[in-house]
Amino acid sequence: MLDESLLDTPEGLAAADRRGLLRGAAEAGARVRTAARHAVEAGIGDLKPDGRPRAVLIAGPGAAAAHTADLLGTLAGVGSPVVRLAPAGVAPAAGALRWELPGWAGSVDLLLIATPDGTEPSLSLLADQAYRRGCSLVAVAPPHTPLADAVAGAHGLFVPMATAPYDQEEPLAASSPGVFWALLTPLLALLDRTGLLGAPPDALEKVADRLDQIAERCGPAIATYSNPAKTLAAELADALPVVWTEGPAAGPAGRRFCAALAELAGRPALVAELPEALAAHSALLAGPLAASADPDDFFRDRVEESPALHARVVLLRDRPSGGLTAAPTARDLALSHDTPISELEPEEGGELETLAELIAVTDFAAVYLALASGA
Repeated sequence: MLDESLLDTPEGLAAADRRGLLRGAAEAGARVRTAARHAVEAGIGDLKPDGRPRAVLIAGPGAAAAHTADLLGTLAGVGSPVVRLAPAGVAPAAGALRWELPGWAGSVDLLLIATPDGTEPSLSLLADQAYRRGCSLVAVAPPHTPLADAVAGAHGLFVPMATAPYDQEEPLAASSPGVFWALLTPLLALLDRTGLLGAPPDALEKVADRLDQIAERCGPAIATYSNPAKTLAAELADALPVVWTEGPAAGPAGRRFCAALAELAGRPALVAELPEALAAHSALLAGPLAASADPDDFFRDRVEESPALHARVVLLRDRPSGGLTAAPTARDLALSHDTPISELEPEEGGELETLAELIAVTDFAAVYLALASGA
């Protein structure tokens, strides 16, 4: 059950925030600026690449690395494929995870390692493997860790992760907004230098500014009725979120939102991109999860019953390709099944800015849902 009264009690939210999730969301803009400065100090701005890599490989544990790979792949497009190296192992522990380079990886490829931990033995071995194969190597991780030493030994480039005192060493921290932006920002700066995407210093500063603006709009002191993140969290209290995305930036934001709902708030969610989402989820909206599925719902005695779980569409929109939009059709489909809709659309700006806004608002919403649910 969601304690909606907690959403408008900043002191209560602060007391419930044992993992520093709200602080991570509120300080995302500052984390971007610090991470960009670390990238400059590490020498990324002075790099003179010979050309684009054939492929970009990304290795790292948990949600932060997965979301980073997803976002970079979307931004890079078809310039060079971005491939996440998923780990194997018997448990999600630093010593149990194993990474391997694919057999085709070689001197024309770039390996990126992104981890909020840095003690994973297999990532240190992966750095050595990249050196022996001739792969270019860049890593972002906390300083003074075994991985930092391994990257130096492999003649790679190490960028210290922008950390905060409240960062936790537990798997849940991987989905926190602060960790995500601390790992992503240096890699954006790096791939800008390689020509794979456009993320110059002024664009990263605009991203930080947009994140600051969202923190002001969505902070714990802002009441629910004027706070888009708290409003979305309240709307999803007893709902199954069915996240539909439209536009290039909305896809990674929607996938990150669903992952954060599961990992932080313990809530299931589905995600798909328009227009294919309409076919993929039409049967779901017509089934027992639809709001109109139980015709006797109005007459039931709810005092002793838990509320039924019904679908709610969350429509995340960015600039659709070619100006074509399936949003009106999506609204018609949902409303024809009495399924409510929540919509988020960023303000005008560059691709990175609009992406940052969608991620920031949904990050805040996932955090509020987690705190108010006691997750």
